[in-house]
Parts: sequence; C-alpha cells; structure tokens
Amino acid sequence: MFTGIIEELGTVTQIQPSRLVVKARKTLEGTGIGDSIAVNGVCLTVVELGADRFTVEVVPETLRRSNLGLLKAGDVVNLERPLALGGRLGGHLVEGHVDNTGTIVSERPEGGAFIVRFQTTRDILRYVVEKGFIAVDGISVTVVEKDPISFSVSLIPHTRQNTTLGRKRAGDTVNLEVDIIAKYVESLVSPSARGVTADFLQEHGFTVK
Repeated sequence: MFTGIIEELGTVTQIQPSRLVVKARKTLEGTGIGDSIAVNGVCLTVVELGADRFTVEVVPETLRRSNLGLLKAGDVVNLERPLALGGRLGGHLVEGHVDNTGTIVSERPEGGAFIVRFQTTRDILRYVVEKGFIAVDGISVTVVEKDPISFSVSLIPHTRQNTTLGRKRAGDTVNLEVDIIAKYVESLVSPSARGVTADFLQEHGFTVK
C-alpha cells in the first residue's frame, strides 16, 4: 500500500525483456530483494539491488494497463516505497494497481498553481468526483473538475518540481488509479450484489436493532 506522496525521481538506466533497471538513492534505503516499489504508480517487486539502482520485473498485464511500456533509457520516473505501518498517510490509500491510462490534453497557470486536464475512458471517469482523490503516475492529487471525457487537477509548484508531471506536456500518457473505496462501494451496491443489508451486517459481527 502506498500514499501517492512521491519520495524521489529515479532514472531508467536499462530496459531488459520484462525488466526495468532504475537508478535511485533515497528509495533504496531499507529496501531489500522481494520488496515493493511504486514506479510511476505501478507496484513492482524488486528482484535485484545494486549500490545505486534496483531492478524490477514487469509482466504483460502491467504493460497493457500502464505507460511503463513507453519508457526508454534516460526517462525519469516517480518512485515511492510502501507505507510503513503507523506512518503518516499524507496522500490517500494507493494500491499501485493501475486501472488505465490517460492523456494530458492541456495545462494552464492559475495563480501560483497549474491546472492540468487529462482525458481518459468512461470506465475511469465513473469513479472520478470533484474534490475526490485520484493517483496520476502514482501522485496523489485532488480532482478540481470533471466533464464527460476528462478531469482536471491543480498542481502546486512543489509537485511540479518534484514529480514527472512538471516534465510532461500535452499528448503525454499517464497512469491512473482511482480511489479503491469507490470500486468497493460500487461492487456492494450493484444489482448483482447483495448490498449492505441488515443480514450482511449481522453476518459480519454488527448488532442490528
């Protein structure tokens, strides 16, 4: 589990069949073989460690769902280690399971911030709500506004300077992960599900009067 607060920008040094090698510094602290690291918001398992880099495996499903297949040597990526139990949750709960990708369609300054708009599919937008959370390339951001085909977020200067979003432009592809709570709620209230009923609550230890 992650928080969407990027710890470091890493650099892709090699792209091997089904593997990425990423140069990093802070992210390596306390990291061992078998640990997880979110790379552009994708939870990946460390399979090799060096003094200043790590290697992760990337499966076909990940390549289909994310922008990792577009990376090349020299590209910069967002990195985050998993949330430590008892640590501060500065963003929101991010699984590192990317739902789909989106495309940057515009960006404009607004005061000291930048408003960035992303176009994506309806199956993603159904979970997007104004003032709700979404992870963009692993970055926890708050939705400003949405329409039938896109949504916008407001980026503070710190986010632009310390994540890949400050380097991306219109036409670039980003990874999107919606709030997992929205998906669970939808599943519970869908016509094919039993929903949250009195019987459901009693079965799970709640007292219903």
